[in-house]
This record gives sequence, structure tokens and C-alpha cells, in this order.
Amino acid sequence: MSDSEDLNCGSGGGDDRFFGLRVASIFIIGVGSISGALFPVLARRSSWLRVPKSLFDFAKYFGSGVIIATAFIHLLSPALDALGSPCLAEGWQDYPYALALCLLSIFSLFITEFLAFRWGTAKLAQIGAKHDAHGHNVGSHVNHGPEGGMRTTHDHEEGERITPRKTKESDSVRDAELGIVHSGGSTPSSLDSAWVQVIGIAILEFGVVLHSVLIGLTLAVDEDFRVLFVVLVFHQTFEGLGIGSRLAFLEFPGHPQYQKWFPILGALLYGITTPVGIAAGLGVRSTYNPGSTTASIVSGVMDSLSAGILIYTGLVELLAHEFLFNKEMMNASNGKLAYAIGSMLLGCGIMALLGRWA
Repeated sequence: MSDSEDLNCGSGGGDDRFFGLRVASIFIIGVGSISGALFPVLARRSSWLRVPKSLFDFAKYFGSGVIIATAFIHLLSPALDALGSPCLAEGWQDYPYALALCLLSIFSLFITEFLAFRWGTAKLAQIGAKHDAHGHNVGSHVNHGPEGGMRTTHDHEEGERITPRKTKESDSVRDAELGIVHSGGSTPSSLDSAWVQVIGIAILEFGVVLHSVLIGLTLAVDEDFRVLFVVLVFHQTFEGLGIGSRLAFLEFPGHPQYQKWFPILGALLYGITTPVGIAAGLGVRSTYNPGSTTASIVSGVMDSLSAGILIYTGLVELLAHEFLFNKEMMNASNGKLAYAIGSMLLGCGIMALLGRWA
């Protein structure tokens, strides 16, 4: 039988074997996803679980590598395949729409963030403060990642558990850690700094959530379920670790209610998306065909946009700001730098390798 005869571009066609295991995958992947995302959040808050700072550093840099590899290997490549499917009209074959949508996503995020920074800077100027967007005046680029929240009273001691700073500080020192520099005598609102962090994490999580729902739908009806299932357990756990290591260091100065609940809710949201996708896929398994014309267009477009989100976030918000704009990293020892880069490359390599099967 030829490939054209095997091609099914209509409804139906989902694999219905291993139904019991597919149902169990909802809970197994859910536990792995939630555990990966929640562990860094809860470990940082725990008074009895003494997690070494080096382990948190590993999770952060490992997660950066995972996110970047996810963008290219697990999102952009499938998007190219989906929008190049022979089920689609000839017009889809005449232009690399997946790459164009990825570019659109990247520049849309850049313009949105740039305008947000202009607006935030103007608001801070009105109250006599200046936002140090790249940490050029003090420390690292605290407002695009967890670096600012990583400073503790025991950071110089190897093996110390990471805890929030509890010593009393002057307003000027505290504002410096938040990336806010006074230009006058008034006291700026640190909530502006916190929301910049929240927006960055929200953008990252939005891209990952879209991807997680799609792979859940695919897992529910895919013919290579057993291989894909095993790969996705690790995939979702590692990806959760990357998300959780950033949620753990979100700072909400003066707003402890946000500090307490937002990271946990973010981790739970990530954890349930793939199980929801699997459940939805099982519910429509008799009519849903992941290779159909409509499914190819929807998954291709969403994967392309999600790839752009993760590429921008991974390369700009995580990689550049954790290394190039991070004065702590610039002045770090060769050993610490090698540890950080090695952790990142390990995460990227493992996630890229998983793309061999999923």
C-alpha cells in the first residue's frame, strides 16, 4: 500500500490500544510534572529540608538548557512537520509558515516587553526612582530572573540552604537588590519590580502550557504510545524543574500574600496541563486524528508561537541575563562558571536527546 493510500487527513484514526495505561498516564505524568515544578518552590521555603545552594543553582541552569532545547527540538521541528503536512493545501507548502510564526512571536514579545519597560520606567520616574533594567549599577539582572532573590546571608558558605534574607537592611540597599535606584528622596514602589518578574515567568509558562496541552492530546491517541509515554514522563519532569526553579525565586516585596501563593499556583497550573490534554484526547479518541488537516494546522500554529515564546525567553530572559548581564557570574570563579555552563548544557543535551523519540 502506498503512502498516499495510508494518508488519513480526515477525522478518526486515533490509536485505541493500551487504554488502561493511557488513563494511568494522566496520573503518572501529572505526579511527575507537579513534583518537578513544586520541589524547588517548597524546598526553598522548607525549614527542615536543607537543600544545598549548589543544587538550586543546578536546577536553575539545567532548567534553562531544558527550555531552550524544548523550543527548538520539541516545538519548532514538529511545527515545521505539521505545517508541511501533505494533508494541507499546496499554499502551505510554498512558504515556511512555521518559521514566520515563530519570528512573529519573538518580535511580538520583544516589542511588548520593550513598551512595558518604557511605561514602567516612566512610572518610576514620576516617584523619583530609576529602574536599573540590566543591573548595571548593582548586582545582576534581578528583574528578569531569580538572581536578585538568590542573595542570602550565607551565600558564601558551601552547602547552606537558601533562605530569604532576614537581616534588617537600609532602604537603599534593599532597593538596590530590587534593581531600583533612587534619583531623589522619595521611596519607590517595589511592586513594579515584582511585576516585571511575574510577567517574565507568565510568558514562559504560557508557552510551556500550550506545548503541554498539545503533547497531552497527542499522547492520548498516538500509535507509539509506550515510547512516547516513557519519554514524556522525563520530559515533563525536567521541564517542570526549569519552571519551578524560577517560580521559587519570585519576589513580591511588601506583598507576602503573593509571595506565598503565586509560585505554588504557577507550579500546579503547569502540572495539570498535560494530564488535561491527555484526558481531552481520550475523550475524543474516536474522532480526533492528530494527522488531520485541522489538527495539523492548529498544532503547527500553536507550536510555532510557543517556540518563539520559549526561544525569546530562553535566550534573552534566561541565558543572556544569567550570564552576560549578571555581574556576579562575570566575576565568578572558573569552577563556578564551568558548573553553571555544564549544568545548562546537560539540561539542553538530555532534552535534545529525548527529541529522538518524542
